[in-house]
Amino acid sequence: MQKNVMILSGAGLSAASGLKTFRDSGGLWEEYDVMEVCSTQGFKKNPLKVLDFYDERRAQLSSVKPNKAHEIIASIKEKYPNNVHILTQNVDDLLERAGCKDVVHLHGFLPELRCNKCGFVFNIGYESYKDKICLKCSSNDVRHNIVMFGEQAPEYTRLYNLLEIIDLLVVIGTSGEVLPIDIFAINSPKSILNNLDDPNNIAKHFTKAYIQPAISALPKIKCDIDEFMES
Repeated sequence: MQKNVMILSGAGLSAASGLKTFRDSGGLWEEYDVMEVCSTQGFKKNPLKVLDFYDERRAQLSSVKPNKAHEIIASIKEKYPNNVHILTQNVDDLLERAGCKDVVHLHGFLPELRCNKCGFVFNIGYESYKDKICLKCSSNDVRHNIVMFGEQAPEYTRLYNLLEIIDLLVVIGTSGEVLPIDIFAINSPKSILNNLDDPNNIAKHFTKAYIQPAISALPKIKCDIDEFMES
């Protein structure tokens, strides 16, 4: 029987690479009003502030590297290419740079811009949005390809469809503030959680939990997945 595994990651996966998260002490929420830079209202009020914010995030992304946790996830995907589904709330490209294939970015992808005129999405790497034009229609009305508060996340459809067929859910480095990972775990046959801490007592809903950094948990999770696939 074919077994399906979902690995769903959040900001905790990339933290060891040096990317600032919103919720950590000293994180982006202490530097920015999240609704000013990550919402449709904020973008409508001051689009340049939002676009410049994501320019800064791209510049920061160019200066960091994938960590061991990204590399282990990439190796799991390589070993089980048709059975392991990689979804992330992160907008960085560190999984891809670690060699991971077919990553689904639930909230968009930082190296990309989207044309407001024709909807075309194109990659600019770590460059600024300034002076960029759409590669399809040549419009200069372009924006970040990130899902903001107040917008629908198209990839959520894929997430919920996959949740219907998976046999093992693995959640790495996400607090559950955006996605109801506790409900996902309750409805999954087996589940594994890895978070640095558990202030909301989410771990009790999972079959197994590793409350530790992703870098130290991923070797154990890889063994868990191997054991699950071979059982």
